[in-house]
Amino acid sequence: MDTSSGVGVIDKAAQVLDALEAGPTTLAQLVAATGLARPTVHRLALALVHHRLVSRDIQGRFVLGSRLVELAAAAGEDRLIASAGPVLLQLRDATGESAQIFRRQGEWRVCVASAERPVGLRDTIPVGTQLSMKAGSAAQVLLAWEDHDRLLEGLQSARFTPTVLAGVRRRGWAQSLGEREPGVASVSAPVRGPSGRVIAAVSISGPIERLTRQPGRMHAEVVCNAGRLLTEALRKTGD
Repeated sequence: MDTSSGVGVIDKAAQVLDALEAGPTTLAQLVAATGLARPTVHRLALALVHHRLVSRDIQGRFVLGSRLVELAAAAGEDRLIASAGPVLLQLRDATGESAQIFRRQGEWRVCVASAERPVGLRDTIPVGTQLSMKAGSAAQVLLAWEDHDRLLEGLQSARFTPTVLAGVRRRGWAQSLGEREPGVASVSAPVRGPSGRVIAAVSISGPIERLTRQPGRMHAEVVCNAGRLLTEALRKTGD
């Protein structure tokens, strides 16, 4: 599909913003992701920083800027969160476990939507909770499709291995057993934005006693289906 608008500088700026959708990015990674010349990428990135469409983190990497949050708020409800409610309720009811959606924010993953199991023993993760990117099936999903440099960086001190992430990419889903918290199991699948990038992870979590030591065997299909429903909802809004 031709994504050119005919206005070169706008198209190139959009490429930079698209590349930043996956998280903090160095200049070299921006050059690799966009295919643009290094001086061009540097000039565009600094111009976008000036207008607060892009910012820089404590390590000097480029990240999406606060102005985008302001513009998104002005445009209306966040589309992922707007689509999340019915999908998470359906997922919770199908599995009998608490369901969540996580987004990556820097070195953390943040719960942006949830549907709690109404009764009994459950894994409660309120909206706004920050969890580590070093453990848990949602962290695996949010890291598995990153580029090589980010993948290596994310694996430092992680509870999972490169082999585990290779399995996530091959299967299209992740599971964890006591990685984040002893006794808790989870299953997660990717949610992709209109560009095809993984922008979130949809998950279920609960006690290992209920989910068993192979939670993916029980629930991967329905969790992946939830991921596909959310991906399709986002694709429609991007048309």
